[in-house]
Amino acid sequence: MRYSILILLPLLLFAKPFKVATYNVENLFDTVFQGLEYDEYIPGRHGWNRKMAEIKLNHTAEVLCDLDADIVALQEVENTEVFEALRKRMERVGCQYRYGAITTKNNTTIQVALLSRFPIKRKQELQVNYTPGVRNILEVEVEIEDELLTLFVNHWKSKSRKGKESKRIAYAKVLKKRIDEMPKNREYIILGDLNTNYDAYLTLPKRLNDTGGRTGLNHILYTVEGDEAVSESQILKAEKGKHYNLWLEVPFKERWSHKFYGRKSTLDHILLPALMFDGKGIDYVNDSFRVFKRDYLFTKKGYINSWQMKAGKHTGKGYSDHLPLVAVFDTKPYLPSKKSEVKKSVTGRIGQLYEVEELAQPMVLEDAVVVLKRGRYAVLKQSPKERGIFVFGALQGMKEGEKYDLKVQEISTYMGLKEITAMVKLSQKGRVDLAPFYMPLSIGRQNEVVRNIEGVYKNRHFYTNSKKIPIYFKNRKLTPKNGAKLKIGYAHLGYYKTLQLVVYSHRDFKVLKEK
Repeated sequence: MRYSILILLPLLLFAKPFKVATYNVENLFDTVFQGLEYDEYIPGRHGWNRKMAEIKLNHTAEVLCDLDADIVALQEVENTEVFEALRKRMERVGCQYRYGAITTKNNTTIQVALLSRFPIKRKQELQVNYTPGVRNILEVEVEIEDELLTLFVNHWKSKSRKGKESKRIAYAKVLKKRIDEMPKNREYIILGDLNTNYDAYLTLPKRLNDTGGRTGLNHILYTVEGDEAVSESQILKAEKGKHYNLWLEVPFKERWSHKFYGRKSTLDHILLPALMFDGKGIDYVNDSFRVFKRDYLFTKKGYINSWQMKAGKHTGKGYSDHLPLVAVFDTKPYLPSKKSEVKKSVTGRIGQLYEVEELAQPMVLEDAVVVLKRGRYAVLKQSPKERGIFVFGALQGMKEGEKYDLKVQEISTYMGLKEITAMVKLSQKGRVDLAPFYMPLSIGRQNEVVRNIEGVYKNRHFYTNSKKIPIYFKNRKLTPKNGAKLKIGYAHLGYYKTLQLVVYSHRDFKVLKEK
C-alpha cells in the first residue's frame, strides 16, 4: 500500500489547475548587431550596452518568475539567442521552463515566443505575408494530462506607422483559416498583443478605419454578436469560430493592461472558443482572468513602469509598457457563473445616472445633445428641461450642438460632481438649436450651462443680482483681478464640494470696462 501511494503521488500533484499568461516584454534585445534592430537598441548607441541588456534581462525574468504561470506567451523578443538567455536566467533563479518555442522569421525585428512547463509536441509558424517586418503567428501544441492544447501566440500590427485596421485583419484571417482547418474538437487558446481594444468595433478611430468598420478581433474572430460582445451564456452554446474575450470577466474600470498618453487600452488578449467551456478535456476556470499587478510595475505617480530612456539614453530602470494577463485552466469541467452575468446595454435617461454610484451594465443615451464642448470636457442633455451631465474625456470628433446616441460605460462622482468617465459613440443624428438647452443661474442645479450673465469677480466668487457663487477658471492664468466686472458668455454650473461656476476658455467671458 505504501508503494502504491508513492507511485500515485506525482500524478496527484500534476492533476491541478494551471496558469496561462501573456506578456509583451517591451523590446528584449541582446547586444549582437544583426542589422534589424530598432535604432535605440543598436549596440553602442543610446547607451545600449551589455550592462543595460543584462538589467533588462533580469527585470524580465523577475516579472516572469513572480508571475509563475505554467505557460507564458511572450511578445517583443528579438531572437532565439536572447530567448534562450532568458530561459537560462530564469533557471538560475529557480523558475525553470523546460520547454520553449520562438518564431524565426527573417527580416523581422522582433519575434513572439512561448515558455512552457508542459511538453511541446508540435510547433509551426503561420505566415501572414512575406513583407519584411510582418510578424508570424506562433502555433504550439502542448500535452497536459494526456490532453492536447494548442496555443496561438500573436503580435499584430500596431496602430502607429500607417497601422490601419486592414493590416490587423490580415492576421485575423490567417488565424481563422488555420482554426477552420483544425479538427472540430481540438482545444485552443488565442493570446498575445493584438494591438486592438476589445470593443474596437465601437472605438476604432476614423484614421485607422479602412475596412468599413470591420475589425479583425471582433468580426473575423467573432467576439461580437450583432451590437454586443459574445457573452458567457452565448459561448456555452456557440458554434466553431466564435470566441469569448476574457476582458468581459473584469469590471469595466479594470479593463486595461496598457496606457498610451494616459488613455487606458486593452491591446493584450486571451480569447477562448466554446470548447474551453464544454466540460470536456481542458476547461477555463471561471472568473480566474486578471491583470497581473505588482507595486514595482508602477511608478510612484501610478503610471506603468515601462523601460525608461532619459535624454535619449537607456537608464536601466523600468520593466515594460504592458502588464501581463493571467487565466487559470483545469481538466475539471467549467462551472458557469453563480453571479448574474454581465447584462447587455439598457436604454435610459441621464437622470437615472444620478440615482446610482456605478453602472451595473452599459446604458445607451439616445438623442444626447452636446450643450457645451471645451477640449476634453463636455456637458450633455437629452431635452431642455431634463438634467444634464458632465463628460470627463469627451470623444474625438464630438461637436457642440450635435446630437448623438451614446453608450455610457462608466460614471463617477468627483467631489459631488456627477460625471461620465467612459463612453462610445453609436451614431450621430444631426444638429440641434441649443437655445432652449441653456438654463438661468437661478435654477441652482449642477451640470447645466448658463449664458450671458454679468457680475463682479471678487475673492474667487462671482456676484450678480445680489447673489454670490464660487467661480473657477479652468486656466488659472485667466483669473481676473479682484473687483473686475465680467460678462460671462458661457459657463458650466459645476460642483466641487459646493455648486460653482466653471469657465473653460478666454472666449467664454470678457472684462467690461468701467464707464
